[in-house]
Amino acid sequence: MSSDEIRLVSDKRTEFGKGAARKLRRADKVPAVLYGHGEAPVHLALPFHDTFQALKNPNALLTIAVDGEGDQLALAKDVQRDPIKPIIEHVDLVIVKRGEKVTVEVPVHVEGDAAPETVVTVDNATLEIEADVTNLPEALVVSVEGLEVGTQILAGQVEMPAGSTLASDAELLVINITQQISAEELEAELAEAEAEAGIEHDESDAEAAEGDAEATEGGEESSEQE
Repeated sequence: MSSDEIRLVSDKRTEFGKGAARKLRRADKVPAVLYGHGEAPVHLALPFHDTFQALKNPNALLTIAVDGEGDQLALAKDVQRDPIKPIIEHVDLVIVKRGEKVTVEVPVHVEGDAAPETVVTVDNATLEIEADVTNLPEALVVSVEGLEVGTQILAGQVEMPAGSTLASDAELLVINITQQISAEELEAELAEAEAEAGIEHDESDAEAAEGDAEATEGGEESSEQE
């Protein structure tokens, strides 16, 4: 459970725009905005390292120290990350209160080994749950130990941590156990799909070499007969 609160000391921002954001990031700060519960949005700059570590758990309960306004409890509602570099570009923080229940997305973690020659497919990697803001689970653990082909686990069958209730559709497919396909079957399916799509392959080097060898042998036989 993410019951441990993480405190981030912020600075108020007075400059905005892409240039100001780049300047902040060069100073190891993360642009952020804090809002909710009827409060006017507050534009902040958060310490990069502490924020990066804190947001490894997407549902971490954060205590945001706002200069001149005291502390605010918050959850990260939206985190914008650089697609290549390990950089947080912006964070939306929503204010929460103790004793409040919130709905959040929680990742599904699969553990155990299904029966031999099976494939475990995670159809939905996250589920929505409702829980007290000070007692949010970091993950929902689903065991597939020994499960046979044809087994399906629906959202309603996933065990919820104490104090949490499922908010997603109970009929949502989470885990699907199917038969492992052999290499020969996979190759045949691929060939069939390529044929239907009209894909033709050039003669491989090996096939070309084999063809040349056969032609040479044929030529030698003709010479001997002559």
